[in-house]
Amino acid sequence: MPSLNIKQTTPTSNIVGDTMASSTLTCKLEADVDIKASPEQFHEMFAHKPHHLHHTCYDKIQGCDLHEGEWGKVGTIVHWSYVHDGKAKKAKEVVEAVDPDKNLITFRVIEGDLMEEYKSFVATILVSPKSKDSGSVVHWTLEYEKLHDGIAHPETLLQLVQDISKDIDAHLIQAN
Repeated sequence: MPSLNIKQTTPTSNIVGDTMASSTLTCKLEADVDIKASPEQFHEMFAHKPHHLHHTCYDKIQGCDLHEGEWGKVGTIVHWSYVHDGKAKKAKEVVEAVDPDKNLITFRVIEGDLMEEYKSFVATILVSPKSKDSGSVVHWTLEYEKLHDGIAHPETLLQLVQDISKDIDAHLIQAN
């Protein structure tokens, strides 16, 4: 298992009333996953075909439904059904950024199970070609603000998205 990189970040404009949010509650987790598929293939799955992901990792993702908007467009709202830590979970997310040139997509959770522990939760997927070999590196960034200090960092969720990345890669490679 790769080492986890947890960064404490200082909020720049998270002001609630007259008090600034505690920097110990705002954090970032990052991980890289080496895959054999091209950056474009992997990005296509999350940007334009997330509703197909349950075919590639059915034990982890039960579905992704378009709630509002259009696949691959900023402002689109999607509803995920997934399994995390052995439990069925839900998340409604808005697509905040899509950059096909950089193979980047950013989702902000606006409703669902994660909102029971986190004030905000943003996942960014950036897929880059490997510099020496064929294949790509999927860079996951999870930025979140915990509701209080008793909330754990979402390390198991970071492991889940790494496992999903490997499942997607296996599917994309098999299809070629």
